[in-house]
This record gives sequence, structure tokens and C-alpha cells, in this order.
Amino acid sequence: MSKQFLLIHKDKILYDILNELKYILGFKIKFLSDDNFSSEDFDPNILIISGENLKNNNIVKLENLPIEINKLLDFININFLKQKIKFQKDVKIGFYTINFNSRKMFKDDKYLKLTEKEAKIINFIKNSKNSTSIQQLQKNVWGHKSQLDTHTVETHIYRLRKKIKKIFNDTSFIKSLSKGYKIS
Repeated sequence: MSKQFLLIHKDKILYDILNELKYILGFKIKFLSDDNFSSEDFDPNILIISGENLKNNNIVKLENLPIEINKLLDFININFLKQKIKFQKDVKIGFYTINFNSRKMFKDDKYLKLTEKEAKIINFIKNSKNSTSIQQLQKNVWGHKSQLDTHTVETHIYRLRKKIKKIFNDTSFIKSLSKGYKIS
């Protein structure tokens, strides 16, 4: 899973307070001035808190100050969760749209209901820049710490391909490469 980043826009005091707590926070923190504020900072794992009303999907305005620290942390975590849900809603992958919240894969007027594991497999392979090895899937989708001699990954990929072929008549959505799997 990707690491989440909290960016504090132009509020140095809030940044300093949260930076003191950085070892107990479940996310990384960075200060943003207008000088280093750019659109490249906007992705689903980044949340920006600003005292200003700025137009961007990743930005939330912190109001009702002063605020208790536990309420601030709840506010941050809730907004990270809202953002994750929003960015998983309708993800385009090739000819398909996948809603990772409902775990449904759509193409035209057909859809395929995915299991939680199948959705995780597709999401992990989709987010990998290179082909995804069996060991990477074992570690990141199943949570295995060491290399196992098992065919669980291959079995899940086989069954997922079979379901995709049955509903969409597509045999090339997940490709097998010499170093692992890739989504076309």
C-alpha cells in the first residue's frame, strides 16, 4: 500500500505541531508554501490541509479553530478515508471501468462481480510500473512475509481470467510475462 502524505499549505504553526508528532502519525507530513504548490502533488495518497478555499480535489479546509489534537487527527484520518473511497470509485483500466468500493468491473452493459482478493490483485498489478511477480503479490496482496512454495497466486489469476473471459470474452486483460503479470 502506498504511503499517505499530509501537506500543510501555508500554516506553519499547524505544520510545526504535527511535525512534533510525526513518529506517532500514520502518514508523512510536509509543509507547502505557494512556491512549492503544484499540481504534481495531487494524487489519492496526498491530502492537503489549507486555511484557504483552494480549488482541488485533494484540499480540505480546516475550520473551527482552535481544535483539540485528537479531533484534528480524526479530521485528517476521516478525510484520508473519504479521499481513498472517492479515488477508488470509477477507475478506468483499458476498456474497463472498475469500482473498487463495490468490487465491480464494467464494460459496456456487462459487469463482473469481483471478490475482495481479485480486486486487490487487479489494483496492485494496475499500480505497478513494471510486471508484478508472484512474490510481490504474495507479499502485498496476501501479506506473506517470506517466499512460499504455493500456487495460490497462480490459481487466483487463473480463476480471475476465466471469469473475465466468460463475461467479457477477453483473454488478454492480465498478461503473463517472463517476470510476472501485467494488465493490458
